[in-house]
Amino acid sequence: MQQTRARQILQSLIQGIDPVTGAELPRETVLQHADVLRALLAGLSALEETAARAQRRAQLPDNVGRAWTTDEESRLVTAFKSGESAPAIAHKHGRTLRAIEARLEKLGLITAEQRTTRGGFTGVSEPPPRPRRVRGGILGRKRAQRRSR
Repeated sequence: MQQTRARQILQSLIQGIDPVTGAELPRETVLQHADVLRALLAGLSALEETAARAQRRAQLPDNVGRAWTTDEESRLVTAFKSGESAPAIAHKHGRTLRAIEARLEKLGLITAEQRTTRGGFTGVSEPPPRPRRVRGGILGRKRAQRRSR
């Protein structure tokens, strides 16, 4: 069964409609229970997330996630040293601009400050987000007590 059809079936069931006949389902059916509806909604949401992830993945260059070979690395260094732009190198290698810049940084050809993309090989250039604080409530007090010990 294709994901599109599965989503259509779940949407029909959530709306209280028989996906085969199009008739309204009886009110006493198990599909009208809150927990069952929540489960159907969770399934529909998971299918939609999977479809969105696949769509985003299809837009990425071909070599995303693949390990760098020594041959590819040497072609990267040659192209960079000859003055070719990082976006052009990324297109030629089938990689993202971020991957090209991370590899160049790892090879010592650029610094984290020279990168145009966020993050870096040696770590994120932005400060880490502050941890959330729990205010009030029993859990907040228990955590505070554990920290003070």
